[in-house]
Amino acid sequence: MEKKDFEAWLDNISITFLSLTDLQKNETLDHLISLSGAVQLRHLSNNLEILLKRDFLKLLPLELSFYLLKWLDPQTLLTCCLVSKQWNKVISACTEVWQTACKNLGWQIDDSVQDPLHWKKVYLKAILRMKQLKDHEAFETSSLIGHSARVYALYYKDGLLCTGSDDLSAKLWDVSTGQCIYGIQTHTCAAVKFDEQKLVTGSFDNTVACWEWSSGAKTQHFRGHTGAVFSVDYNDELDVLVSGSADFTVKVWALSTGTCLNTLTGHTEWVTKVVLQKCKVKSLMHSPGDHILLSADKYEIKIWPIGREINCKCLKTLSVSEDRSISLQPRLHFDGKYIVCSSALGLYQWDFASYDILRVIKPPDFINVSLLGFGEIFALLFDNRYLYIMDLRTEKLISRWPLPEYRKSKRGSSFLAGETSWLNGLNGQNDTGLVFATSMPDHSIHLVLWKEHG
Repeated sequence: MEKKDFEAWLDNISITFLSLTDLQKNETLDHLISLSGAVQLRHLSNNLEILLKRDFLKLLPLELSFYLLKWLDPQTLLTCCLVSKQWNKVISACTEVWQTACKNLGWQIDDSVQDPLHWKKVYLKAILRMKQLKDHEAFETSSLIGHSARVYALYYKDGLLCTGSDDLSAKLWDVSTGQCIYGIQTHTCAAVKFDEQKLVTGSFDNTVACWEWSSGAKTQHFRGHTGAVFSVDYNDELDVLVSGSADFTVKVWALSTGTCLNTLTGHTEWVTKVVLQKCKVKSLMHSPGDHILLSADKYEIKIWPIGREINCKCLKTLSVSEDRSISLQPRLHFDGKYIVCSSALGLYQWDFASYDILRVIKPPDFINVSLLGFGEIFALLFDNRYLYIMDLRTEKLISRWPLPEYRKSKRGSSFLAGETSWLNGLNGQNDTGLVFATSMPDHSIHLVLWKEHG
């Protein structure tokens, strides 16, 4: 057929085809397909690919593609990355999508990192770690052996664990290697705290002492309590040391001279915890930057202003029951903004600016948990059998880890949390090192550590 005649025929057929119903059009196409050979069918297939399978990620502006991708869940996005190199490139570059996915998992987000591929990699690492937590496979255990009597006092800082024992010694351990760095002769230790140069110990002999790591020499002795000293804290900037005792008092000492500056009274039970911390919020009683002392006994938490002045009066007393029917456990968290303490009824969180109880977190009925660490995203808890991680956004337990028969202590010094920055959100870097430590009946120290990423 000549080209002119063919074009006239095609125009005529086209007009007729357009006048048909949809059903007639389909029948016409079916008939034409049945008459077609391999060349025509291949031509039809190639054109249908272009007409029907439009690649919207390739055709749309990038900002519109990102807007559409935000509606997909991360798992679907990972599947979409397998469609083509172009799709993988576009989806991987959608920073906000992966940042949101990480936040939803409880991950910390550093907005200064602009590398698009970074956040997809962070999400993949996050999803693996969260699966390990859910499957109770995120941790491993180790032991430190070296003491010959009961280990009561524990304190952790920057990869180092200090242990104080009834064998009249204190040891400093490198948790990553399990090696003992220092071992010095002391008194019986009920509480320890250290820095690079010194060790401060509270003792069952009613005294507090300061020791030099490098020589083992006692550089200061603080005498004045008439009962065992269960908790100590200090601040080099203020030159202040505080101690809580079984004699129901808190003493404030000059760290450098050993002089007792003040004895704080008002507790009617053993003072099992003292915490020195800078305030981070403003109220009628304090301002950001003020140094605050918290002291806790079985029923009450007292708040004191601490500065360079000698005298101070209690700002506030917190409790969870007026008739003392509910006792507090000797694990106290204070970060300058919130106070958190556990009881048989659950975790109590106070707002430090107003002293109001913000919430009471009640764990499942079948467990009676104690507090180890409390952050913005997660809390670390434990009972007689397990270590637990709670997502504070949902107040649900998301992981647990079995614990051995550890040495139990009502005053709470014989167990502690390790690294705690991850409680404010994991980031793929802070889930390393020590999670939990406790003393065992055989005088060893049981460690729970993060496993390395798979």
